Amino acid sequence: MEKWACTICGYVYSPEIGHPKSGIKKGTKWEEIPEDWTCPLCAVGKDEFEKLEKTEK
Repeated sequence: MEKWACTICGYVYSPEIGHPKSGIKKGTKWEEIPEDWTCPLCAVGKDEFEKLEKTEK
């Protein structure tokens, strides 16, 4: 699953974990998170997040 990082504070959203404190259940894809959701650390909107590239070893 794709992970997304806040470009302001560095918080990483992982669908495998979700964010239960803000109502985002485990397994929720980035596209399924409401547009008005904000970063749990710095409160910026989804538009301040960037998809992390997968690194293969």
